[in-house]
Amino acid sequence: MTNRPTPRRSYVVMTVGALTLSTLMSALPASAARPAHGAADAQPSAPAGTAVGETVRTEAGLVAGARSGAYRVFRGVPYAGAPEGPHRWAPPRPVRPWKGVRDATKPGPLCPQVPSQYAQTASTEEDCLVLDVTTPPAADRRRPAPVLVWVHGDGAVGGGSFFDGRRLAGRGLVVVSLNYRLGVFGGLALPGLDGSGTFGLQDQQAALRWVRDNARAFGGDPGNVTVAGVSFGASAIAGHLTSPASKGLFHRAVMASGEGMMDMPAGAMGPDVPGYPWYVWRSGREMEDITTEMISSLGCPGDRPAQTLACLRALPVKTILEVPYIMNAFQSFGYGNATLPQLPPTALRAGRLHRVPVLSGATLDEHRLFVGMTYDAVGRPFTEADYDRALRTAFGARSAGRVRDEYPTTAFSSPALAWSAVITDRMWARGTQAMHDALGRHVPLYAYEFADRKAPMFLPLSGDFDFGAYHSADIPYLFEDEAAEPQFTAEQHRLSAAMTDYWAAFARTGAPHGPGSPAWPAHRPGDAGRPYTQSLAPRRIGPVDYRRTHRLDFWHRMP
Repeated sequence: MTNRPTPRRSYVVMTVGALTLSTLMSALPASAARPAHGAADAQPSAPAGTAVGETVRTEAGLVAGARSGAYRVFRGVPYAGAPEGPHRWAPPRPVRPWKGVRDATKPGPLCPQVPSQYAQTASTEEDCLVLDVTTPPAADRRRPAPVLVWVHGDGAVGGGSFFDGRRLAGRGLVVVSLNYRLGVFGGLALPGLDGSGTFGLQDQQAALRWVRDNARAFGGDPGNVTVAGVSFGASAIAGHLTSPASKGLFHRAVMASGEGMMDMPAGAMGPDVPGYPWYVWRSGREMEDITTEMISSLGCPGDRPAQTLACLRALPVKTILEVPYIMNAFQSFGYGNATLPQLPPTALRAGRLHRVPVLSGATLDEHRLFVGMTYDAVGRPFTEADYDRALRTAFGARSAGRVRDEYPTTAFSSPALAWSAVITDRMWARGTQAMHDALGRHVPLYAYEFADRKAPMFLPLSGDFDFGAYHSADIPYLFEDEAAEPQFTAEQHRLSAAMTDYWAAFARTGAPHGPGSPAWPAHRPGDAGRPYTQSLAPRRIGPVDYRRTHRLDFWHRMP
């Protein structure tokens, strides 16, 4: 490994989307923090009313799942071999076949992770490349069902077992949710190391190959697979759209609050976080520099990559996880390699992507979550002085005044909401619109904005803050969540049903169209007027002028 000087930086970038409300409520009691490490801390229990179900033969062996009402649920099914020892920081390898019947009634282990500000989940278990499968009711199994493969968000915490797929399965889908290597275990990069910076992405590809080879055993159609994800998981899907190794593994894609075409102004994710030209993409050199900085305290030689790798592979997981911010530092994907030969935004704009229909969108108030978690909701009010300082950091002294004139604090109930709106529009909405315009020129693209400003908050934050339609707030409307559903109003239940219908229709046909649902035209950048975006709110589902709502004309005029 070369000795290149690297700047010290603050690694506190968060993308969330890794957990659900019920999981967080069980994982984050009001008492003292949970232990920092464990084999599978804070794992969700099986859905209520489960009983041992039938046995299914996968290519690696028999698995016995459980019944949950009309559904069959198979949990902790291996899709790749354990990435441990010499296989740590190596491409995923096939599962070793087993004899007898494997119990698939309990969640599998989480991949290595440490507690964060918003999730006290933890694990040191590397044999974690497992997935869950939920099948439709028997009446819907007369023909192979569309398959939806769920990629959770964040990139540093979480797991597939936190997402209950019964609501989507009730619409006739086979739902698969997966674990993949997180943080340093998914993104470490060394000169000459095959797969550097992309091990988590390769795990997802291995899971998609497992679906291709095993979907029929669970009543699924391997010729109709939708890959879907939120936040960091949605960004991964932007990568899969351009990755040669993902070709043919999926036939539709859903991206919720993805960062695939986002940049990051300085200070947007916290006062000490520098700006980056891309939120989730780093060159191979950048990934190697991050690795150099983050492993410097582990005592491994840094001048010979092969020796460095051997030393790192010999370290206990617990020792690696004790390095501050080592998981957050790798919430990105490396490009310029076999998995991602080109920067994905460049490839997407040029039309070098797999030609599949895409459903993609964001929430109305994306950045309120991150501002609330950093300031007002944790007892640190964001002041007028903080606002001025944040504007200067992000946009420079010359442009800060223009932004303040466009977003005066007098137009918002607090400086924190003003700053949230600035970054929601400048970073999230501008990046989302760029993604939609790029995709819409080459594939069928259906754009949406989740706009329920009364969505239940799934993070246990005690401060008083109006989170609005925050980042990842739409996910409990699609997945069963025992903690979120009791908080739904009748209108929110109807919105949840409508959204689930749309997603299921898209998985079946490649278009979110169905009887009784409001029309949802495709997003076509060349359309006269504004390309179509569907607003999803409890009292209204219909078109929204996305550019006007988020002042994108103003932001496109800014330097």
